[in-house]
Amino acid sequence: MIAPGRWLGMLGGGQLGRMFCYAAHVLGYRVAVLDPDQASPAGAVADRHIRAAYDDEAALDELAAQCEAITTEFENVPAPTLAFLAKTRLVAPNARPVGIAQDRIAEKRFVAGCGIDVAPHAVIQTEADLDQVDTRLLPGILKAARLGYDGKGQARVANRDEARAAFIAFGRVPCVLEQRLSLDYEISVVCARTVDGATAVFPVAENVHRDGILAVSRVPGPHTRPALAEQAAVHATDIATQLDYVGVLCVEFFVLTDGRLLVNEMAPRPHNSGHYTIDACVTDQFEQQVRALANLPLGATTLRGAAVMLNLLGDAWFDASGQLREPRWADVLALPGAKLHLYGKTEPRRGRKMGHLTCVGATPHEAEHIAAAAARALGVPL
Repeated sequence: MIAPGRWLGMLGGGQLGRMFCYAAHVLGYRVAVLDPDQASPAGAVADRHIRAAYDDEAALDELAAQCEAITTEFENVPAPTLAFLAKTRLVAPNARPVGIAQDRIAEKRFVAGCGIDVAPHAVIQTEADLDQVDTRLLPGILKAARLGYDGKGQARVANRDEARAAFIAFGRVPCVLEQRLSLDYEISVVCARTVDGATAVFPVAENVHRDGILAVSRVPGPHTRPALAEQAAVHATDIATQLDYVGVLCVEFFVLTDGRLLVNEMAPRPHNSGHYTIDACVTDQFEQQVRALANLPLGATTLRGAAVMLNLLGDAWFDASGQLREPRWADVLALPGAKLHLYGKTEPRRGRKMGHLTCVGATPHEAEHIAAAAARALGVPL
């Protein structure tokens, strides 16, 4: 166990790192953040901000010298960086699960190897691979294997010609071509696992995405049957166990119209769809991240009320004519059960994650009613 008062390290300076810092401070830890951005949201609240690139070995040595254990807040941190730090410090998650999550090809192979279903797909390394694609995969979605997030690096394609054009537009990088499926809805499971293999699973979130970005999460989900939620929780726990994972992991699933459950992707970190846990659960996902990193017992994940989480993008800062203005925070905060979280970003941009709002009620109907009023005040869809 790492005792409170000691230093923990964070690779990455975004909002997830910022919320990790808050949770660590509540438990009495100090945090050093390594991030190259001077305006880092996490760096602004950390006890120390080391401004350096993620492959700067001198800076990594400095981080390791100060911190007893190190984690990350985004999956695209270079896996070699994690391996470098792991020579002298506990790094959780380590390079293996992060490396798998960084590559859709490796990720699908791993999940399928766990005996869990993924979408029918083909690996596309060259244009010649497209000529050999099973026609049952079209229409489909071409996804770049690496560095894709929030819908980036993805293209809907109806036939081989469109797939070839998208492959060329992506720069001929390795891709996955997934069959376009009859999707009913999407869910996600956030779980935590310790060094000794103890696990804790949060209630399943039912999610709505717009333009590839998470827009709304509802817990409990209006369509999610208990048996399906249990199956998803078992799959997420199995994946964490097979990875020998330490930390917080999110697994996203597709639920098809025929009732089948498929793994879409995983994120080796706390997740946007788990933000509801801050206000609606006994222990939130960031406190679990701290607990797992410090080798403390995991906290209870009991839901204290129904929740609807709205992702607040920079679009909410613009009026109908495109003029920048401050959202109506007072109207939102006047609503019972509305909890606002802003990430300290000074420049609103369309599509940029600026914060989130969680609406908590005694029942799903009450939480939905509060969320609808908040969405009207902010001028955002629900």
